[in-house]
Amino acid sequence: MLCQVFPSQYRQQLSEKVAHLNSLLPKKAAELPQTVFSSKPEHYRARVEFRVWHDGDETDYVMFNQETKEKVKIKQCPMAIESIADLMPKLMAEITKTPLLRERLFQVDFLATLSGQILVTLIYRKDIENNQAWLDAASNLKQTLPINHIIGRARKQKVCLDQDFVVEELRVDDKTFSYQQIENSFTQPNAEMAQNMLHWARKVSAGATGDLIELYCGNGHFSIALAEHYNRVLATEISKTSVASAEYNIQANQTDNITVVKMAAEEISQALAGEREFFRMRDVNLTSYDFQTIFVDPPRSGLDDLTRKMVTEFERIIYISCNPETLARDLQAITQRHDIIETALFDQFPYTHHIESGVFLKRKVTT
Repeated sequence: MLCQVFPSQYRQQLSEKVAHLNSLLPKKAAELPQTVFSSKPEHYRARVEFRVWHDGDETDYVMFNQETKEKVKIKQCPMAIESIADLMPKLMAEITKTPLLRERLFQVDFLATLSGQILVTLIYRKDIENNQAWLDAASNLKQTLPINHIIGRARKQKVCLDQDFVVEELRVDDKTFSYQQIENSFTQPNAEMAQNMLHWARKVSAGATGDLIELYCGNGHFSIALAEHYNRVLATEISKTSVASAEYNIQANQTDNITVVKMAAEEISQALAGEREFFRMRDVNLTSYDFQTIFVDPPRSGLDDLTRKMVTEFERIIYISCNPETLARDLQAITQRHDIIETALFDQFPYTHHIESGVFLKRKVTT
């Protein structure tokens, strides 16, 4: 779906997603509270990527039709937030008339924020490192257009003008949370929907007791927004880059009750079960925590067998899913010991089959 939007069809496609999600959830969930967060029908993506096609004197953004494999020139992208949509033709015009920028340019990536920052990455099939002429041309581009930061990439090369991240500010429940978002790392592409996701997670966390453990924490996106509802938070993430970004964001938000450790979900499962000791956990006393809530936001594959079993040991579970099929599979096991309290659908990716959802569960009351 090559940057197209269909505002007149938006409500219908959203209804179809709601129906599909509910068809996969346990039947009892249909009787429980569900919040559906709709997206803006256009100008909602804060991150977009385009291949570049050269034809004689012309250079264009292109995308490839997945069915026909044909390239399609992209002159405008109403999916992209306004700052990116406005910049795209201006940037291409400057690139086209500047041989040093145009030559062997392969791809252009955009990363923008609701707070107004834009980072552009130019990816080449030529050397750009130690190329002062290219650096001067890129610097002039940054001064000419409303671009905060430019990155040049080539094989095993990365040149930053002047940094490789933007800083997003998300407004949630009358609070502002600041997040470093690093180029080429995962960030929520629909920034306004990210605010809705934080709002929902904070709502189901209200009144919580004890401590929170979070798996797959990324750059601390949820941990930071949820921290005030828990005594302490232990957040885990396997990506070294994301861990560093999470620590940066914790300091930027002046949050003092979060500890981040670089560990995979399977490893923290083993540590909690006392099956293995990890040097990376040498400064973390797991026995001092009173974990009553676990937050998981796994990849599309869902929870692995060990983690799926481990989450059922907690009183409360907050599960954010990007794949309703693997969510449904995981819930079959989790709901043996937990009840679904409420669900949510976040339309992160309008006009696609992708569904982002949330499920809040509590341990069953036994008599």
